[in-house]
Amino acid sequence: MSEGPQGFEKVLEVIARLRAPGGCPWDREQDHKSLRPYLIEEAYEVIEAIDAGDPARLREELGDLLLQVVFHCQLARERGLFDAREVADALAQKLIERHPHVFGSARAGTSQEVLRNWEINKRNGREETGGAASILDGVPAAMPALLRAQRLQAKAARVGFDWPDARGPAAKLEEEWAELKRAMEAGDREALEREAGDFLFAAVNLARKLGLSAEQAARGSVERFTARFRRIEAALRARGLSPEEVTLEELDRLWEEAKRSEGRPSAP
Repeated sequence: MSEGPQGFEKVLEVIARLRAPGGCPWDREQDHKSLRPYLIEEAYEVIEAIDAGDPARLREELGDLLLQVVFHCQLARERGLFDAREVADALAQKLIERHPHVFGSARAGTSQEVLRNWEINKRNGREETGGAASILDGVPAAMPALLRAQRLQAKAARVGFDWPDARGPAAKLEEEWAELKRAMEAGDREALEREAGDFLFAAVNLARKLGLSAEQAARGSVERFTARFRRIEAALRARGLSPEEVTLEELDRLWEEAKRSEGRPSAP
């Protein structure tokens, strides 16, 4: 292959070659649907690289994510729909239109004003093309539930539908907990699911008002649970035992030991 194209142009050339007759059999078999899981997987690997604070790994994972974008663009190009340059041009134009405080005469003195104007401009753009005109549009239904809940809440907040501080969602969380307890007492399965969902939604809203990512907080809890339970298994394995062979009281004791090993105080 010639050494002419570099960077983004080189990636486009490589993908086109892989898809061409005589290229890679696997790449030639792919379509938009078959690539869906890889797009999601690569996005999560980028998140893991960010969380790890590893620049070299982040560069690599961003490249893998870019591959997915370029691959989809190549598939569309082969069908005469659009290509990567059109995607980039459309993105640049969208950024210009949604930043009138930078490229136009509008004013936005704070990031909150920027986000509010962004949502209004997006809604106006949908109205002009005959599309849906809700502020909540644009949040994918396939997102993880906690992340989607927080994104929807943040979008509503940008146009003023929000509590002034964390006390509002904290009180709402208490209210939803009371409703969930009543559903538990009633033994109504349908009500339990509904109230549990409302409780989780309220918890996400409280996290948002506290400046936290509910998704990241939940992931942290999952990681801590996993690490602690593995310590329990290791401690039992050293005694020739497994979790199902000991009492719940022993499991609780080992759990508290695992927590203390993290330097965290045990719950009273």
